[in-house]
Amino acid sequence: MTVHLHWFLPTGGDGRTLVDRHAYASNAVGRRRADGVRAPDIEYLAQIAKAAEQLGFEAVLTPTGTWCEDAWLTTVALAQHTQRLKFLVAFRPGVVSPTLAAQMAATYQRITRGRLLRNVVTGGDSAEQRRFGDHLGHDQRYARTDEFLSVVRGVWSGRPYDFDGSHYRIDGGLTALPPDPLPEIFFGGSSAAAGPVAARHADVYLTWGEPPAQVREKIDWIRSLAEREGRTVHFGIRLHSVSRDSSAAAWSTANRLLDDLDADTITAAQSALGRSESVGQQRMLALHGGSRDELEISPNLWAGVGLVRGGAGTALVGSHAEVADRIEEYHSLGIEHFVLSGYPHLEEAYWFGEGVMPVLAARGLLPRTPEPAPGGPVGGGAPLLVAGGR
Repeated sequence: MTVHLHWFLPTGGDGRTLVDRHAYASNAVGRRRADGVRAPDIEYLAQIAKAAEQLGFEAVLTPTGTWCEDAWLTTVALAQHTQRLKFLVAFRPGVVSPTLAAQMAATYQRITRGRLLRNVVTGGDSAEQRRFGDHLGHDQRYARTDEFLSVVRGVWSGRPYDFDGSHYRIDGGLTALPPDPLPEIFFGGSSAAAGPVAARHADVYLTWGEPPAQVREKIDWIRSLAEREGRTVHFGIRLHSVSRDSSAAAWSTANRLLDDLDADTITAAQSALGRSESVGQQRMLALHGGSRDELEISPNLWAGVGLVRGGAGTALVGSHAEVADRIEEYHSLGIEHFVLSGYPHLEEAYWFGEGVMPVLAARGLLPRTPEPAPGGPVGGGAPLLVAGGR
């Protein structure tokens, strides 16, 4: 069984630093853009999307939130710059009606000829949710997500659908032209409230990059819940990547990413992240405890990203073969989908695509030759290889 490799679109900006350029500044909207930061304009994002497609990544994840460009609009524009690449579009249940979301997905599939995947983000930060007019508590949000996804699947049937729940009442909901194919639903959540929702609705359960033993526990948990629902769920993991020709070069690059981080920056970030209601976020914070010491929490698994950034806080760091070893290890646990990223995202896509992918292909975990994008061969032109750092 081969793996599915996906990359990331930094729609909140990119650069050669881990410092979050928005979330921890009191005057974030008006503050001067930091040196070396790349704006998330359509030209730059198109470069990343085209590189991901050329290198053989299957899809790109696009985030959602206050500091990102809108995921739906951005990716449907980027679909016009690519031919095969799929878009794993993050969205928040409760911000729009489920019937409208189902219709949007159907339209998206027709515009892109079937290149939509959906990443459900229930939300673990009440302050962020309130910016979008959502005042429900953590567990209530998951209960609403349960109903939301029930309605979405119901109206995709092509027949009028009625639903009467605690959060939604739908009379004759209908997507007149259902999406074809139905987009796969990726879903994450580590809380007791999240697990049953994932078991009932997720096609792919997505976890952040914890050490293998913890990932195994999550897989066993969700798999057992899904079996009770009579369903089979596939599994994915969200990680950063720093892969180089040698292990020493990779670790040097990773450590250089910490150059901008002073104690005050880390303390401010940890304080903000510590207020999150997300169980997954709290698990990320527990991996390093806010300390720069002993950030390699498992072989080739580095928790440095999570010192200042929310969400995925760990990276695979090492030589191309070592990073492939870790992917093979997670795959042996049942992980099929790997959603990867790196700073900057354009250069790191090439490091991974030209370094790790051939190793995975040689081990039978990928097709040996990525399917070329229509209109051009894979690998055309000189590769962009930047050693990293500032």
